[in-house]
Amino acid sequence: MQCLRTMNRALSAVLTVLGLVGAFVLMSVTPVYAGENTFVEVTPNSAQAGSRVTIKASCDNNNDKQATVHSDAFGRVMLRPDNGFLTESVTIPGSKEAGDYPVELRCDNGQTASTKLTVLNMASPSKGPATGGGGTAGGRGTGALLLLGGVAMVGAAVALGMAGNRRRTTGAGS
Repeated sequence: MQCLRTMNRALSAVLTVLGLVGAFVLMSVTPVYAGENTFVEVTPNSAQAGSRVTIKASCDNNNDKQATVHSDAFGRVMLRPDNGFLTESVTIPGSKEAGDYPVELRCDNGQTASTKLTVLNMASPSKGPATGGGGTAGGRGTGALLLLGGVAMVGAAVALGMAGNRRRTTGAGS
């Protein structure tokens, strides 16, 4: 039962941290504008290595033509027209080192813009932590045997407590 409570607390802590990171990422998406209507943005602008990001850009009044974006985080990407903007999604390689990477837009009309992508590389554990022998995860009867042992220990503690209490009361009256 205590193992279940510990797992629930750990899961709650992980979900809280993920929620805070998600809120931070959503609040910190800021495009960098180069011209009047020339910009590039990466969403999310902080991403785990191995995840996908979306690039959205504008080349002023030239959004009906393709443009290129380059970054050491993911290489060269061709942006395509999409509802008045230039967009594309790209995957950051899982082996990419953590750090800040410039993302540079080059438009056909000669305009440029840039922003920054922060790559996170938090290693995922390959197996659970070594927390013991796994006595509660074993075969049949183990849980019942542990319960019986716990009841026996509580009974012994109560019996010893009563015996110790009886000696004090009989010794005080003499």
